[in-house]
Amino acid sequence: MKLTISCQTGKFLSAWQGKWAGMTPHLIARLAPLAVLAAMPACSSPPSEQAGDQATKADAAAGLAIESVSAREVDNVPLGSVPGTISLPPEARVAVTAPFAGAVVRVYVIEGQEVARGEALGLMRATEPVAIGGDLARARSAATLAEARAKRLAQLADEGVIAQARADEAKAEWEQARASVTQFAKMASLGGVSADGTMTLRAPIAGRVAKVAVETGGGVDTVTAPFVVEAAGAYQIELQLPERIAQAVRPGMAVEIALGGEGAAPVGGKIIAVAPSLDPSTRSVMARATIGAAPGVIAGRNVTVTILGNGSGIAVPDRAVTRIGDKDHVFVRKGKAWEKRAVTVAARGGGQAVISAGLAAGETVAASSVAELKAMNAE
Repeated sequence: MKLTISCQTGKFLSAWQGKWAGMTPHLIARLAPLAVLAAMPACSSPPSEQAGDQATKADAAAGLAIESVSAREVDNVPLGSVPGTISLPPEARVAVTAPFAGAVVRVYVIEGQEVARGEALGLMRATEPVAIGGDLARARSAATLAEARAKRLAQLADEGVIAQARADEAKAEWEQARASVTQFAKMASLGGVSADGTMTLRAPIAGRVAKVAVETGGGVDTVTAPFVVEAAGAYQIELQLPERIAQAVRPGMAVEIALGGEGAAPVGGKIIAVAPSLDPSTRSVMARATIGAAPGVIAGRNVTVTILGNGSGIAVPDRAVTRIGDKDHVFVRKGKAWEKRAVTVAARGGGQAVISAGLAAGETVAASSVAELKAMNAE
């Protein structure tokens, strides 16, 4: 009789070897099948080992003090996140120019300084206003003389002493003199020029001084702006929309920009324009969005913009999502263990990840020790 012994059967039979030494061959042949049957439960180790592994993983996970969060349903699921650059709207930048060429006597502001409307930016002195003041005085004197002459000739014309044409000519000269007075008076009033030729350049709007192009003692002309002021409170974002979402983006859609650290509230805005054609060099569609002023909103800063759609999805902390292979995963609680599950992430922003597939609202996911859970599941 030939028996095939595997697993723990050999150990079981070895324990009986000493007892079988005194038995007859006939008795051994009768007891051997029973010994094999008794040892067979020891060969069914894979299920028990698997259960042991799961229990071990559950015990190990319990020692990690994992932070758990409940997945929640949110509206306006993002269509995606795209790169953008913060800029100023065209009407937000105002150049402050000098009405006359001259020299800067004093500069009151520096770049980046907040200013109110009408606040003094600099003081300059020019010679042209002094000359204009003299021209104005002469024009007023000439106008007074022309007025008196026109009235006298008009009276003589009415009495028939002189021809009416002479009276009309005097009246025209008076009107020309008055026009000269008006002209020089307007020129003298530009920039609040004082009698000594000094004038103060003031901020036309409230905002931030973006440029100071002069120094004390430097020259200023009428075609170069010594100061540039940017309005505060209104910004735009230039977006680059990839082809896959460009057709779904419409003016009026909401956008969000995460500027602070984790947990900081995003800055909201909306799409105001979408280009009708594709840029062949970048294979993207240009769009513009408006946002309000907020800490961290600076013209020229590159940001990531999340475009919100009209659907619904599931939101979890961004740190709960990890990359395994070529897919995003989260760890979902199943009893005492954590089960990895593949999900589809629609967008990320503001410390949150919005999942469009793979997770249901109310399910509990791990929000900490994700790297440890990932390593445990890889074993």
